[in-house]
Amino acid sequence: MRRIDLNCDMGESFGAWRMGADAEVMPLVSSANIACGFHAGDGATIRQTIDLALAHGVAVGAHPGLPDLQGFGRRAMKISPQEMYDLVLYQAGAVQAFARAAGAPLHHVKCHGALYNTAAGDEALSAAMARAVRDLGGDVILYALAGSTMARVGREQGLRVAEEGFADRGYRDDGTLTPRGTAGAMIEEEARAVAQALSMVREGRVTSVTGHAVAVAPDTLCLHGDQPGAVAFAGALRTAFAACGIEVGAP
Repeated sequence: MRRIDLNCDMGESFGAWRMGADAEVMPLVSSANIACGFHAGDGATIRQTIDLALAHGVAVGAHPGLPDLQGFGRRAMKISPQEMYDLVLYQAGAVQAFARAAGAPLHHVKCHGALYNTAAGDEALSAAMARAVRDLGGDVILYALAGSTMARVGREQGLRVAEEGFADRGYRDDGTLTPRGTAGAMIEEEARAVAQALSMVREGRVTSVTGHAVAVAPDTLCLHGDQPGAVAFAGALRTAFAACGIEVGAP
């Protein structure tokens, strides 16, 4: 039976501000990428989201981002490899500590937003990210854009790597994500998101925004928790996977 991980960005509330429908989405996914406090989230939210994940048998991951609460970590910021290392180790280490206190391991690290996209094609930043994940200890998995420099460098550094596809994002012809704010960046129609997910999982390809077939063969699929239709999307994906004999589970 084909197996795929369904991951979701979660724990992005902080203080009195609320984002996402974590309680409703969590039972439908197999791994959670938990915001670490820089682009979103805070200590209490990290703890609560880990508790929610463990209650539903969902793998706990860290979702470090740029120090940019106002821009939700999606604005470009020039950083050095050393700054990349420090950002990832600092934030993922916080989630790892909360997970350990709850009796669970840190399963994976997936960078957020501009941090993820900047590093995806950058050798030095990817190497720094991979070194930070390695230094967390254990067998922490690096979630990296499928076919990217980040995925290759992670493997070269001896990490377990889960190559990631996106059910609700548009792709460019080179296999990178269409930048947010441009036409086709987000897929908001449930049927299109499901069709794209099935194409990646079953055929190892996705149709780009210009209509070209692009090779994308993911180990894990991301669904954005801040998307208004996240609960419906997750439910539709699970239904479609079950109908096709595709098992959902963390790598």
